[in-house]
Amino acid sequence: MNTSAVIVRYLAAAGIRHIFGYPGDPSVELMETARREGMEFVLARREGTAGLMAEAYGQITGLPGVCMTTLGPGSSNLTNAVAGALLDRVPMIAISGQIESRRARTFTHQVLNHDTLFGPITKWTTDIRPDTAATVMRRALRTAMAERPGPVHITTPADVVGAEASDDAVALPPLRPAATALQVFAVDGAQADPLKRLAAAKRPIAVAGIGAVRGAAGAALTRFAETVGCPVVPAPMAKGIIAEDHPCYAGTLDMACNAYMWEFLGAADLILAVGFDAVELIKPWAPTAPVTHIDMTPNSDQIYAAELELVGPIDAILDALTDGWSGEGRWPEAAVKAQRDGLAALYYAGRVSGRLNPTDVVDTVRAAFPAEAVATVDVGSHKLLVGQGWTTTQPKGLLMSNGLSSMGYSLPAAIAAGLLLPDRPVVCFVGDGGLAMVQGELRLAASLNLPLTVVVFCDNSLNRIELKQMTRQYPSFGTRIDPTDVAQLAGSMGCEGANVDSAAGLEKILSGSRPSDRPLVLGVAIDPAQYLTQF
Repeated sequence: MNTSAVIVRYLAAAGIRHIFGYPGDPSVELMETARREGMEFVLARREGTAGLMAEAYGQITGLPGVCMTTLGPGSSNLTNAVAGALLDRVPMIAISGQIESRRARTFTHQVLNHDTLFGPITKWTTDIRPDTAATVMRRALRTAMAERPGPVHITTPADVVGAEASDDAVALPPLRPAATALQVFAVDGAQADPLKRLAAAKRPIAVAGIGAVRGAAGAALTRFAETVGCPVVPAPMAKGIIAEDHPCYAGTLDMACNAYMWEFLGAADLILAVGFDAVELIKPWAPTAPVTHIDMTPNSDQIYAAELELVGPIDAILDALTDGWSGEGRWPEAAVKAQRDGLAALYYAGRVSGRLNPTDVVDTVRAAFPAEAVATVDVGSHKLLVGQGWTTTQPKGLLMSNGLSSMGYSLPAAIAAGLLLPDRPVVCFVGDGGLAMVQGELRLAASLNLPLTVVVFCDNSLNRIELKQMTRQYPSFGTRIDPTDVAQLAGSMGCEGANVDSAAGLEKILSGSRPSDRPLVLGVAIDPAQYLTQF
């Protein structure tokens, strides 16, 4: 088989069924091979959004999302999504075309050094040749999925993709971790018995992160929290790791009401960092309580200090702590409920009577969809409110980029979710600024017959930056966006659209018949005054 067949068959063997991309001349052989092998190709409207779709694919499936571009500007346009996969800890295989090998070192037109371009934002970057094809694909898959997962970039020269491969054996490496032995790291003189540390604490709190999601530790974490009486505070990308209607759920970290959540953590006398990744921190780590680090990787970032590290399968570690616990529950349910009640009161602060407030939008949309609905959220002021207010009972019920935190993420992510989760409603939350970056993908969503609900927060502003200008008593400058008729835009893209300016109007549309073969795009004119109170 040729080199392209080796690439595609490795992807298929790993269970990958989609490639997201925007092809060019060096992509022709790879595209044809993908067609022959039954791989589904999703033609995005630009390379960057193809990469964001691939990132969401990786978040949802746990397998590497695959994106493909041409050389030169195709490669450079992909870098933002690749960087997102790196900081969001998502497995990805990014493939860029290149001119023929014999010209690559001397020719200049559209030629970029991919090693230099992608090296700082990937776990590994390489080119592929007929005599290394299988070896490169094995290493790419293994590297992308190894803890912590992230992107790999492969350059495919035009004279290589159709060449007969001499290294062609399809033999997958192990991609999922088997049970491994626990490793314990402790500071000299510190108590190294995690149960004794836990028994000595009166107010332990667990902070759960995306490592716990990857480790499928939700059930073990919930059982631990119930047995020990330990509140759980998820990081944003770990929302749903404990159901948000569970008595031990205490609110989401670093979204709306973040000062209130940090005060809660400040009251702890022991923090268990359960798969918590400091890449999600928006504010510096502030608690002074001792930390027990529980993760599949050591605490090498040192954003927070941990006297004790338990490194291994997160669910097994939590099960061992639960089974070894013999004390009484530490936090009464009433105390955790009081924390949630205080959070709810602050969440609604700043509402303007008679106006359509951002929290009204979140509440109305949440009420219109079943518990299993999946939401994606973009970056901006609305993200902080959606990140706290959208309730989910299972992991990956809310998808976001909170490592790189790149605007333009939510619509491509919703398209990927719609493709992969056809039995679950998908809601996309996006600001008018974020939509302007990626609005062409509405046409793709319509052509794929995806019944997405796209909710556009319209305030004609880059609000997060405008608020910072206001706090310094500067005028709004360079942060105002011309209004867009979202309903008209939606219609031009083959979607159904409407503009609303009241909670009653939004509720009426969502309670009515929604299209089953194309997106519903709602331009929701909000009063942004609540943002000023919140942030």
